Amino acid sequence: MNDRIRVEVAYALPERQDIVTMELPEGATAHQAVEASGLLQKYPDIDLARNKLGVFAKLVKADQVLRDRDRVEIYRALIADPKEVRRARAAEGKVLKKGGGDAEPGA
Repeated sequence: MNDRIRVEVAYALPERQDIVTMELPEGATAHQAVEASGLLQKYPDIDLARNKLGVFAKLVKADQVLRDRDRVEIYRALIADPKEVRRARAAEGKVLKKGGGDAEPGA
C-alpha cells in the first residue's frame, strides 16, 4: 500500500507559470501542498487568506484532501471583470459595423 501521493501546485503570472511537482503523505490538503511547494516564499504576493485555490479549475477550500495526481492551482485576483470586458468588446464591434466601410459599392 502506497501512503504517498504525487501532486502538482501551479501558480500562473501573466508572463509565465510556475508548476511544482512533489510527493506528499496521503491525506494531505490543498493548503499543505501550497506550503510544501515553496511558492509562498518565491511569490510573497500570494496570500492564502485572499487567493483562492482550485483543483483542475474547480474551486476548493484550503482543507480539501488531495488525491494522487491532483493539480492544485493558486488563483490571482482578476484585474478586470470578464463580463465588463466582453460588453466593451461587443460595444466596440457595433460601432465598427455601424461605421460602414471604405469600399465603394460594386467594387
